[in-house]
Order: sequence, then C-alpha cells, then structure tokens
Amino acid sequence: EDDDDLDGFNAWERTYADERSWESLQEDESGLLRPIDNKAIYHAQYRRRLRTTARIQKGLIRYLYIVIDLSRAAAEMDIRPSRMFVVARHVEAFIREFFDQNPLSQIALVTIKDGVANMLTDLGGSPESHIKALMGKLECSGESSLQNALELVHGYLNQIPSYGHREVLILYSALSTCDPGDIMETIQKCKKSKIRCSVIGLSAEMFICKHLCQETGGLYSVAMDEAHLKELILEHAPPPPAIAEYAIANLIKMGFPQRAAEASISICSCHKEAKVGAGYTCPRCKARVCELPTDCCICGLTLVSSPHLARSYHHLFPIAPFDEVSVSLTNMHNKFPKNCFGCQQSLLATGNKPGPCVSCRTCRQYFCLDCDIYIHESLHNCPGCDSIR
Repeated sequence: EDDDDLDGFNAWERTYADERSWESLQEDESGLLRPIDNKAIYHAQYRRRLRTTARIQKGLIRYLYIVIDLSRAAAEMDIRPSRMFVVARHVEAFIREFFDQNPLSQIALVTIKDGVANMLTDLGGSPESHIKALMGKLECSGESSLQNALELVHGYLNQIPSYGHREVLILYSALSTCDPGDIMETIQKCKKSKIRCSVIGLSAEMFICKHLCQETGGLYSVAMDEAHLKELILEHAPPPPAIAEYAIANLIKMGFPQRAAEASISICSCHKEAKVGAGYTCPRCKARVCELPTDCCICGLTLVSSPHLARSYHHLFPIAPFDEVSVSLTNMHNKFPKNCFGCQQSLLATGNKPGPCVSCRTCRQYFCLDCDIYIHESLHNCPGCDSIR
C-alpha cells in the first residue's frame, strides 16, 4: 500500500505519468542530459501566437455555441479518466477565460447523444450557470450526429444581429456521424449565414469535419493528448479576425442599467420570479434582470456595464510586441540591467551571464519572459510606459 501512494500517485497513475519520460530530456552542448526548458518553449508558442493576432481587426461581440459530443465514443479512456470528463474540465476553464477576454460576448452549450442534439443552456453571459448545467449532464450514450447539431445551432444563430460574430466550436469524439439528411446542404446553409464553425477532434482526422471548417472559415485540429487539447481549446478564447462585411463601423444601441437597491423586491424578467436586491434595472423599460451582459427580455435592448466596455478596449489597441534582446559581450556591463523592470527578478543566468529577456520599443525597459507574457495576455499595459506618463 505504501508503494501505491509513492510520490502522491496511485499505481496506475504513476505508470501513466512516467510513460515516455525520456521525452522530457534533451542533450546540451557537452553531451549531458538535462530537462527541457519548458519556459522557453511556452514563450516561443506565445510569441508565435502574438505575431499572428497582433494587428488584426477583431470581432468583439461574439455569439458562441459550444457543441460537446457525449456519444458512446466520449466514454473512451485513452485520455484518463475519460474523454468526457477531460473535455468537461477544459470547457469549464475555457468558459471562464472566454468571458474574461470577451466581456461583451455570450455562450450557449449544446450536447450530442443518441443521434440527437440537445440545447443545454441558452445564450448568456454567466459562466457559473453554463458550468453548473454542464457538470450536471455528464452522461454519454448512443451515436453522434453532426448534422443535427449544425441544424439546431443554425436555427438560433440565424437570428443574431448582423454586428454579432456567429461562431460554433465542436468538440467531437466520434469517428462517424449518423445524419438524417444531406449534411452538405447544412454546411452550405451555415456558410451562407456566415457562421464560423471550428472543430477539435479527439480521435482521428475526419473528412467531413475538415470540409466543414474549410467551407465556413473555421479551424480544424485533432488533439494528440490532454495538454494539446487544452492548448487547442484555449486558442479560441481571443476574438477572431473580423469578417469583411462586419468590419464596417456600426453604431450599436446599448443600455447601462443601474444596480437595484439591496432591500428592493421585484420580479425578475429572466427567471419570472420575485427576487430581493442584487439585480439591474433596464433604463428603457424598467424591467429587472439578474446579470450582465444580456439582452432585455422585454424591450430587447443590449444591457452592459462600463467595465465590460473598458475590458474590451485592449483588443482594439493592443500593446506592440516586445523585441527579443540579444546582448553582446561589449555592451553587457554598460546597457544591460540586472533586474526585470516589472517583477524585479534577476535577468542574469548562471555565471552572471545575461539570460533571455525582451525590451519595450517605446520606453526601452527590459522585462523577463514571464512578465512579457503577463503584460500582453493579462495586464494589457506596459509598466515602463505608464511610469513615464
């Protein structure tokens, strides 16, 4: 029993964790084996992602339907404990990240099982309600039907206003699709309605999924393992490039509701029941709603708060990528600082040699790789430039 709990793993977990452990080693210049520098690899991936999305006009108001395959194939245990539980865990993280980066957008959840597509949650801006609904419905059975899911989603997204970006993200476990009609016609309907469909496969590449993504301008990828699956899902959190027809400047009427008094009692228009305090009042029709952002159930006005608009601002004017610094021996002691301007950690590697770092083009301050990622993906402000102001 002591062996089973060794290093905090059960026996089967330890076997799984130690599998292919040699892949985490690499050979240095002197022929010695050392662990791979995961920080440098992660930073290289981040730089590659930044280059592709830095100066592209984004679609800030997104309506995203997440379609989760809960057919018999989702019970496979090639990713432990099963595909279904791993997908649910990463979808939970994705939903929180999505609303953090897209505060004006909305998500809905759809599941496929027994050849039928079911609406799990309607479009909304509350991450907790989506996550609670998903975790309560984790059962898999029957076949999967891609066409039924697309038809269901198309019916809802076709009613979205023209300024909203219509998107579908399908997490597909099965190796086949059991459809009642011609799926090619459904794909053309989605293309005509400008619905951007992306698919992440958990088994193997399928022609119909690839064709769907090519026709609608989405992304198709197949996850190799759990870490790769997480990376692929989170790639869909930042706003996508704006579609040419929607990129034209468009004024959108929005309301900024006031928060109701804590002791006030009124009927909530979204749940149709009386609630005490902690709600918002529509400025046009005075109806009460529970959470923001949303559309007023009575008059249809888009309701947001000013922090939501402020958090979307960095997508319009992103910080320019920092330049990677290659320090020569001649100017090492003169210009190269010893500490990161952001976190004040040392920028020197072993032997007091300069380590990898980056520099802001405007204020010429030096930052470590961790601060570079934090500034561009979370903070969205350069500390060096702000200190000069």
